[in-house]
Amino acid sequence: MDFGLSEDQIMLDETLRSFLADQVSIERIRSLREESCPNHRDIWKELAELGATGILVPEEHGGSELSLLDAAVVAWTLGHAVTPSPFLGSSILATVALRDLSHKAIPGWLGGIASGETVFGVAATELFSKREEAGIRIEGGTLHGKAMMALDACNADFILVGVDPQTLAVVRRDADGVEVERLRTTDATRCTSEIILKDTAPEAVFENVGPTVQRMLEAGRITLAAETLGACEAMIEQAVAYAKERKQFNRVIGSFQAVKHMCSEMIADLEPARSLLWYAAHSFNAIPDETPLMSCHALAHASEIGREIASVATQVHGGIGWTDDQNLHFWFKRIGVARHLLGGPEFLRDRAAELQGLAKAS
Repeated sequence: MDFGLSEDQIMLDETLRSFLADQVSIERIRSLREESCPNHRDIWKELAELGATGILVPEEHGGSELSLLDAAVVAWTLGHAVTPSPFLGSSILATVALRDLSHKAIPGWLGGIASGETVFGVAATELFSKREEAGIRIEGGTLHGKAMMALDACNADFILVGVDPQTLAVVRRDADGVEVERLRTTDATRCTSEIILKDTAPEAVFENVGPTVQRMLEAGRITLAAETLGACEAMIEQAVAYAKERKQFNRVIGSFQAVKHMCSEMIADLEPARSLLWYAAHSFNAIPDETPLMSCHALAHASEIGREIASVATQVHGGIGWTDDQNLHFWFKRIGVARHLLGGPEFLRDRAAELQGLAKAS
């Protein structure tokens, strides 16, 4: 039995890598970091033409209706190229939720995601971790409150809002009472926002949808782990390439045993995370009962080894690795911020312990 990626998945990865190398260079990414939102619509529409944005969208809505493993391959490739895009928010979190709720949702939403005409932001942080004064509530049929660290909302058309673990709502980005302010983190390639809702009329409210909320978060965590894996691979590749050309004492530094060990240990650390990720992504469609646990383990482990690989890869470069002129920091920051977006390793391991009956739910 072959436990590797299929020929179609390998072709999908190769096609995306070729496109990103040609059209989303590091120079283009540098120019986008000064924009009000790094999620440029041109990139999103180009990804739509390749079928990436609608990879999970049902065929009747214009998508490919593939598996989460296929979507994880896309995320892996986007992470490798540190691509700014609303893929996590629109193509994964929003799509998984709206697909489950398609009998209640507006059909054009999924079709718009697949075509690249529509972007969804997602405010989901309060579903698992509330900050002081944050939280959304429904009063008199309208939405009120504040959501922190919303994903991909600045340049969105709609925002999927987590009201509580049993309730989701959709609002228009330009609706009355909606305020979106970008929260600038160290990662300039990802859009994160604070959203304030004041007497905002929702486009739709979905109640008693707890299983959908959990499936949405599980898919998001697996996808975020895939992004981190891709970013780690890129940092290792850059460290190895630098070690082959940088000379000290008339020798390339890659010939020194200490540097060899640093590079080989990064690769050895990454391989178990790769296996864990592909299994977690496979479980989403094939073994859904295992997904809650595997999604926690996949993201927790990727976040932990990601931090270590980002640090060691930068150390291989020496002092120049920490400078803006050297591009390594884009991946370093992508990994660092991803660690906290859908639950840090400590939270995820606590959740995994609860799922296995090893700890009480908090």
